[in-house]
Amino acid sequence: MSTPQHKIGSGFGATSTADDVLQGLDLTGKLALVTGGYSGLGLETTRALTKAGAQVVVPARRRATAEEALAGLDGVEVDELDLGDLGSVRSFAERFLASGRVLDIVIDNAGIMACPETRVGPGWEAQFATNHLGHFALVNRLWPAIAAGGARVVSVSSRAHHFSGIRWEDVNWQHGYDKWQAYGQAKTANVLFAVHLDRLGRDSGVRAFSLHPGGILTPLQRHIPREEMIERGWIDKDGNILDPEGFKTPQQGAATQVWAATSPQLDGLGGVYLEDCDIAEPATDDATSGVKSWATDPAQASRLWDLSAELTGVNAFAA
Repeated sequence: MSTPQHKIGSGFGATSTADDVLQGLDLTGKLALVTGGYSGLGLETTRALTKAGAQVVVPARRRATAEEALAGLDGVEVDELDLGDLGSVRSFAERFLASGRVLDIVIDNAGIMACPETRVGPGWEAQFATNHLGHFALVNRLWPAIAAGGARVVSVSSRAHHFSGIRWEDVNWQHGYDKWQAYGQAKTANVLFAVHLDRLGRDSGVRAFSLHPGGILTPLQRHIPREEMIERGWIDKDGNILDPEGFKTPQQGAATQVWAATSPQLDGLGGVYLEDCDIAEPATDDATSGVKSWATDPAQASRLWDLSAELTGVNAFAA
């Protein structure tokens, strides 16, 4: 079966930065929304987009923290949003739509990783709920502004999608919780979301992408004990990175999502998974890169969309 998952030779790579991929692009007059756009990769994404002339809305669970982190950046506004609370998602979307503005870029960047078993909302597993369901509800509620702008929607996934497909029999991990496999399922969901959104949205001029930003040590690792990071060979006992070449800087880590959101090289494309500022190849059985077939399967993408709509009660494309 043919697949669009093949490199296009973008000219960029693992060491490219967000500023590199934006060089020569003028985003004046463009409006972007970046969830989690005040920490780690999100902060670097916001910086790069505003530097290129875009206005950026940063919805944040910790509004005061976001305002402090973004102080001094022109063209940024902060609003309140907790992706683990569907009421908060609805309220944010209503406020934004009431402004009458349209969106050119949406980057679903916020997320949590490898946290202890945590329940949110009606008992949902927190990683699946925050990383996937919250963004699903947000994009569907913002659909009028997204469609009007013919926006690109970028779903930040991870190579961790290799850890697990969707556990259809127990998506909320009621049995045998494993923090890494739960993270993997949530990251697979991010890819499948982009696959189906692209199919639904392309007639409105909306295209969707997912991606692996690379390995970067950021506040995303806040739930991982130092001892575990040492055991995994990420850092030494003093907190120094043991393999600097195996990790990207935040500026390099933000590059692929910024490239996905803005690059003319992706015009006419969508529904694909990216890494290192290019389209990724399909992953072989033993590969540590590329995209797993379970994450790009259109049937699974459609099934997840229907399940997510049922769980959240939101579907912009309901008949």
